Amino acid sequence: MSISKFNSEGYFDPTAHGALSAIEKEERSLRAFRPIVYICSPYAGDIDANVDAARRYSRFAVEQGYIPIAPHLLFPQFLNDANPKERQLGLFFGNALMSKCSEVWVFGSRISAGMEAEIERAKWKNYRLRYFTENLKEA
Repeated sequence: MSISKFNSEGYFDPTAHGALSAIEKEERSLRAFRPIVYICSPYAGDIDANVDAARRYSRFAVEQGYIPIAPHLLFPQFLNDANPKERQLGLFFGNALMSKCSEVWVFGSRISAGMEAEIERAKWKNYRLRYFTENLKEA
C-alpha cells in the first residue's frame, strides 16, 4: 500500500503521511516476525479428541501472532507411539524442537506423563511456561 503525501483535497500533509507511514511500517514488521511456541497438550488416551484439541490450540497460537510447534501432531505420523524406543525418539525430537521456541504453552487440566516430562524439561532449561485451559483462557 502506498500512502500519499497529499490529503483527500490535494493539499500537502506531511504530518498525516509520516504518521500513517510509521503505522504501516510497524504493521509490516509485526507480520514479518512471529515467535515460535511449543504446544504441550495430551496425546495419549483419546487420541482423536486430543489431536483435534492440539490442532485447536495450534490455531489459537497462530491467531495470537505465534508460530506453533506441536510435535504430537507430527511425529505420530511416522513414529509408533506404542513402541517404547520410537516413543523415546519422539520425545527426544520434541525436546530438540522445544529448544528453538521462545515459550512453552501448556493446555488443559489433565497433565499426561509425556506432558509432565516436557514441563520438567522446560523448567530445568528455564523456558518460559504459560498455562491455558481447554477453553483457551490463560490460567
